[in-house]
Amino acid sequence: MDYFTNVTYLSLEGHVELEKYRYIYFIITLTVLILIICCNSVVISVIYTNKCLHEPMYIFIAALLCNSLFGTAAFYPKVLSDLLSEIQVISHGACLFQAFCLYTYAASEFALLSAMAYDRYVSICKPLQYATLVKMSTVKKLLFFCWFVPSCEIGISIILTYRKLCKFKLNRISCSNYSIAKLSCGDITAMNTYGLLALPIAVCPPVMFVIYSYIRIIDICLKNSKEFRRKALQTCFPHLFVFTTFSCTACFEVINNRLEGNVPHIFAVIMSAENMVIPPLLNPIIYGLKLQEISKRIKRLIWKRKMHIFAD
Repeated sequence: MDYFTNVTYLSLEGHVELEKYRYIYFIITLTVLILIICCNSVVISVIYTNKCLHEPMYIFIAALLCNSLFGTAAFYPKVLSDLLSEIQVISHGACLFQAFCLYTYAASEFALLSAMAYDRYVSICKPLQYATLVKMSTVKKLLFFCWFVPSCEIGISIILTYRKLCKFKLNRISCSNYSIAKLSCGDITAMNTYGLLALPIAVCPPVMFVIYSYIRIIDICLKNSKEFRRKALQTCFPHLFVFTTFSCTACFEVINNRLEGNVPHIFAVIMSAENMVIPPLLNPIIYGLKLQEISKRIKRLIWKRKMHIFAD
């Protein structure tokens, strides 16, 4: 009987489908984790060590990649540990903390992408006012907002979810706030209501602002030369690609939460993981390859390493 009073440990049932090939999945997951850490760290270090890249656009990129590492740290260590363990359990408090980190990562990602859209909008549509509108003090305020506000929103949701549990099985490989709430003994109306309000507040304004920014950018581009459009596309494509990719994966995660138990188990596991695989892995690759200033310095760094190896 799966009914317990005051449950303190939760069972992550999402690993059931992975049990047969868990060592293969462990190697794949560990490889992905190493790639994510290496790719993000290289781009961040290139931006940090090159003073000519200490501009708003590159600072926002570094912040976005740091946010990816934050989400990665909240997801992968526990998954890797569970793949090597006979029993996949997590304490109630640790599960809530993981959910807080993962949700804060997602909300901050949207906020950072909207801040980057603002930077691109001012740069292309109001170039003469760029130095005034996007000062370093403005960048610092935007970064503070992008991390502080989402953490407060998610923190309130976690507080509402923190209550006595009467069930212990989560049909996932990681913790989500809604899944934990469904295990509660009491009424979860307040938590559900807050969640339904907080989700649009956290997601809709950034998404709408990004869409508005690109409508204005497209309008300006259509009125200018081909060379202007080429340069605008060169700087906007990475951001637009990253925004679209993350929005799609976040949408899949929301659907997975709400349809939990109504979709094939292995499909639910994939949907739970892809949000922590695709954006953190693709973001540094896209920015590293598509932005000339970053790619040029990465190539220079690799070339120096090769020369150093040959010299030794």
